[in-house]
Amino acid sequence: MDHITAHAHGVHFHGPDSTDPSIRLDNVTIAYQRHPAVHHVSGSFAKGSLTALVGPNGAGKSSLLKAIVGLLPLSGGHIDVEARDKLAFLPQVTDVDRSFPMSVREVVDLGHWRKIGAFGRLTPAMRAASSSALTKVGLAGFDARPIASLSVGQFQRVLFARLIAADASLILLDEPFNAVDQRTIADLMALIDAWHHEGRTVVAALHDLDFVRRHFPHCLLLAREPVAWGPSPDVLTPDNLAKARIAAESWTQPANICAA
Repeated sequence: MDHITAHAHGVHFHGPDSTDPSIRLDNVTIAYQRHPAVHHVSGSFAKGSLTALVGPNGAGKSSLLKAIVGLLPLSGGHIDVEARDKLAFLPQVTDVDRSFPMSVREVVDLGHWRKIGAFGRLTPAMRAASSSALTKVGLAGFDARPIASLSVGQFQRVLFARLIAADASLILLDEPFNAVDQRTIADLMALIDAWHHEGRTVVAALHDLDFVRRHFPHCLLLAREPVAWGPSPDVLTPDNLAKARIAAESWTQPANICAA
């Protein structure tokens, strides 16, 4: 079981493998116009861990993931990411503009961007990797289709194929199963399990707690501030879920301005 100790402004969580973290959070606060969406979060995601990020709507899950990626600035604290060049991020499917005229293959090829830069050329090996990625997500032969013609589930498979092409060791997923059918969920979860078994670090923001209990060994329960972080059975207890629910019920307006 994880050891939990008091921290200056909340709780500091030390995982069982925290001596070898992929991500370390030190007193992280993320605020919008000084009103915190994430408040004083400290702890670490161990290398090779599979962790669900859960909490009520407005708990700061997406904000925390975006801050780790570097898409949101920190208002306080620090985030250390090992091998940032090996990080891949899947945004919520609703955050992606599908009206842009791109083909399925062009989206998947973007997974190689970190290796080739803005003006580099794809190598034959990269092109083969993109084809293999599409086969793995069940979309072989979809290369030329415009992304605007796809169903939500098909487009999510394309985004997972882009992750496969990126060959990242640290993968962050923001609500990867929203608005997709059960078969797609099962297929994509099988990919996540494979990444975990390969020793990659995966963090996924999710809302289905029963699904988390079945598939994710570790869990961070967030309600703007961390409620609990550790093995999922120890985190997703009635007491902890009640604490998160009570915190959410008090969110009738933006959080108080953070002065610390």
